[in-house]
Amino acid sequence: MRELRWIRVLGLVVPLLLAGVPARAADAATDAIQAAYAPYRAALVRTNAKAQAESERAIADAIAAWRSVVERFGAAAPPPYDRDARFAATLAEVASIYDEAQRRARAGDLTGAHEVLERVRDLLADLRQRNGIVVFSDAMNAYHAEMEHAIAEGQRLLDEPQGTLKLMARVGTLEYLAARLRTQAPATLQADADFAAAQRAVAESVAALRAAVLAGDRAAIDRALAALKGPYGRMFLRFG
Repeated sequence: MRELRWIRVLGLVVPLLLAGVPARAADAATDAIQAAYAPYRAALVRTNAKAQAESERAIADAIAAWRSVVERFGAAAPPPYDRDARFAATLAEVASIYDEAQRRARAGDLTGAHEVLERVRDLLADLRQRNGIVVFSDAMNAYHAEMEHAIAEGQRLLDEPQGTLKLMARVGTLEYLAARLRTQAPATLQADADFAAAQRAVAESVAALRAAVLAGDRAAIDRALAALKGPYGRMFLRFG
């Protein structure tokens, strides 16, 4: 994946904001971290699917990719991370999480391995936030968080006073975040037909949920909530 970061030169910031398009990242460390994020995504998806052999291979690939990041940058943080006192510790913590996930996966505890691996997403997002870095994965993470809330709370909300309105508010947030998966993508992805199809599938899954909520059909709402994960998971695995 090609990364994005906000360019801090004042003369470029205003035009970029007006255009609504983030600038591309220009540092080697972010490039390497994002490259290592691809095998991480595979490990996250495989463990969630409870695929034993595939999970073990994916975790091993993620460990190897992350080891390369640590070897290159662990001893001396490069700009823009050179002022981050927690940079090296974050790299080490991610490595430790991978080791724990590997132990759990080898023991057959793929659910535990998946839960452990989820922490990597948060650690890397926090690392970027501390250092003013924005990448497309941030838009994917924002949609994922709201999607999980909608799935976990959707049926419960319908049992509350004005529950339909409360769930529709969730749907509106999902629609906004699904649209950002298109607008926040770098130009290379926006020109990719497969990416466009993946983003459209996510948007369509949200539209199906909206239609079910408007119809007041609880069975259809339940199906639509459950159907949110598939399109997102496929997009996350390839592009997230």
